[in-house]
Amino acid sequence: MTLRALTLLLVTVTAGAACAERAAPADPPRVDPWTLPAAERVVAVGDLHGDLDATRAVLRLAGLIDTADAWIGGRAVLVQTGDQLDRGDGERAIIDLLERLKGEAQKVGGRVVVLNGNHELMNVRGDLRYVTPGGFADFKSFADAKTGTRPDDDPRLAKVPPGMRGRLVAFLPGGPYAEILARRPVIARVGDTLFAHGGVLPTHVEIGLARINREVSDWIAARAPERPPYMKGEDSPVWSRHYSKDPDGADCALLDGVLAATGAARLVVGHTVQREGPNAACGGRVWRVDVGLSAHYGGRPAAIEIRGSAVEILAADAEAPAGP
Repeated sequence: MTLRALTLLLVTVTAGAACAERAAPADPPRVDPWTLPAAERVVAVGDLHGDLDATRAVLRLAGLIDTADAWIGGRAVLVQTGDQLDRGDGERAIIDLLERLKGEAQKVGGRVVVLNGNHELMNVRGDLRYVTPGGFADFKSFADAKTGTRPDDDPRLAKVPPGMRGRLVAFLPGGPYAEILARRPVIARVGDTLFAHGGVLPTHVEIGLARINREVSDWIAARAPERPPYMKGEDSPVWSRHYSKDPDGADCALLDGVLAATGAARLVVGHTVQREGPNAACGGRVWRVDVGLSAHYGGRPAAIEIRGSAVEILAADAEAPAGP
């Protein structure tokens, strides 16, 4: 081959490679794993606060588990809106139950989605004000140096009595139960319904719901050093009460902006006890499902069921389907 022919060949190959590189499709955008397709039946359950008996009762009321606590919900989607922790002694059993049900549901085409609420994130920050004696006892074994989960000289552990240290080991960022919480979202979507513990505001949409889930997860799992700034204060997605405590026209306008920006039809929240049971506000665009069902609040098990555009209250004394 002559030098001229070899040069032409190299130019052709290089140009072809460049064209191929330019034509290569861009990487697809990351899909938030907590954005799920529409399901025939979605059940939303509010705050549990360490009451295992009430947790079992509401899941049985909804036809999701049997008397042996096994999943019988088929292809249904269960969304628990956070606050499994604090105020009761059954927290560890509740977390373990919901984790097991996730696997059982997924095997038959169902899903169990558990959100992080403000009390989960308080425990990750080491705020143990609302932990019961049983809540400390259940996690006491995690302080055993033989587990290798934390060094004995960790200054965060030295600041609390020995009986509390296991709780910190379990839930501080990177701890064994913090790792479970790190796999849970702050905000989820199933079909045209958004779910959050406190609420979703227009500022959260601007930040990006998938980004919020990712960055909070990174903090809980100790992949990031600090809690994201938007998770602090009363307008955090886990603290907001804009839609759950006497919302006015301005609050409902905020919600309208969120739903318009996301293309969702409604938002479901917990966080604020509704003594009258599950109910809607803002013309049915927000549903409040924290009914204070735990023994601490003395409520009764109740939830909501979403089928298409219809929302029905599930309670032992529930009447007809309620609202759009």
